[in-house]
Amino acid sequence: MIRAINAKFITSSPSIKEAPEFAVSEIVFLGRSNVGKSSLINALVNQKSLAKSSSTPGKTQLINFFEVEFDEDDTQTNTKNKFKIVFVDLPGFGYAKVAKSKHDEWKRNLDEFLKFRSNIKLFVHLIDARHFELDIDINVNNYLNGFLRADQKILNIYTKADKLNQSLKSAVLNFDPQGILVSTLNKSGLDKARELIVNQALGRV
Repeated sequence: MIRAINAKFITSSPSIKEAPEFAVSEIVFLGRSNVGKSSLINALVNQKSLAKSSSTPGKTQLINFFEVEFDEDDTQTNTKNKFKIVFVDLPGFGYAKVAKSKHDEWKRNLDEFLKFRSNIKLFVHLIDARHFELDIDINVNNYLNGFLRADQKILNIYTKADKLNQSLKSAVLNFDPQGILVSTLNKSGLDKARELIVNQALGRV
């Protein structure tokens, strides 16, 4: 079982030019505003306030970097393997209450970061499970697939699954059989999501 044993904020950057380089794999979290991105990151690393949501647009448009240390049991040697991964929290998309010039600048900065950041191994696309067929989310997946490298993967995680009955959960998984349903409220799906995220980031699956 993979566990997060430590996590800390490293830095924030407005674009790829100012972002420091790290010698470990990076996992990017992206999704619409209010999809529960900060809550999921905190739940995955077992902290309450590592990632913080903000109502101030200028602050939330920074690219935030977190160093997360994991361990897992090595059954062959009866020891624990430890390793570090960088979580990258991107601004939520769907924000529009800013000047068009500023919006275009954010869009350009994020586009450059996603396409040219060499250490990114996994894109975690968060989607509200109650609204899983929105064009904006479908377009994001198409966009990511348009430049995905051979060493990169996309994982769709459907948040707020506690709001759905079993029939609606089935509808989400019929729409996206590879998707993962999670709820930070009742903790469902978190262990599975953590294992899959880390293993995909490390190229194990």
